[in-house]
Amino acid sequence: MSDAPEISTPSFAMVRTLGLVSVICGIIIVGIYQVTLPAVNANKKLALERQVFKVIPSAKKVVTYFATPTGIIAAEGQDQPPAQGTIFYAVYDEANKLAGIAAEASSSGYADQVRVLYAYDVEKQAITGIGVISMRETPGIGDKILTDQAFLKNFEALDVHLADDMKALANAVKTVKHGTKTNPWQIDAIAGATVTSKAVGRGINESAQTLLPKLVPHLEQLKNKESPHDPN
Repeated sequence: MSDAPEISTPSFAMVRTLGLVSVICGIIIVGIYQVTLPAVNANKKLALERQVFKVIPSAKKVVTYFATPTGIIAAEGQDQPPAQGTIFYAVYDEANKLAGIAAEASSSGYADQVRVLYAYDVEKQAITGIGVISMRETPGIGDKILTDQAFLKNFEALDVHLADDMKALANAVKTVKHGTKTNPWQIDAIAGATVTSKAVGRGINESAQTLLPKLVPHLEQLKNKESPHDPN
């Protein structure tokens, strides 16, 4: 009878070495993440501020707040968002007067999330501009939301006023087929880029439906210079 082949098994030393290598790699990865995180966050903040100044040209100062059902809370000093808090950016002009509100909106496009920043005019109760924070839509098609003047015209005065009960928009923002817009709360889609156009409309509607019912009843907190949350 022939001898059975020997079956080799990993030695304890090999397992210990692999475990040690894994621990070291983990420490290196965590260390790199912690070192680069401030730079990543700073770049994100810079990109956001650039879009704020684009959608509200009179902006001189941007202050981050949370809108809650009971009032507006300054983001500075908050370790985590307050319960039911929705982030937004109060924008002040050179005279330290409220020039508008900026907020983010995001929804799934053709390739990935389409993230935009929109400007809200508190007097007109309308969206008066948008800028793209990030997207990965098809070049020459989806990215027309940045260049198509007819599409951008949708956001010169996109109606987002609240219903009488202040609990939701009076009319949901909706993207419609190119050339069929009949109401000021509708967005005329770009022909050939309907998916991306709808992503913008859907994201803005979801954001405005969440933010504005909390924000609008407490706007005086932002306008009143004596407010404890005044930027100066």
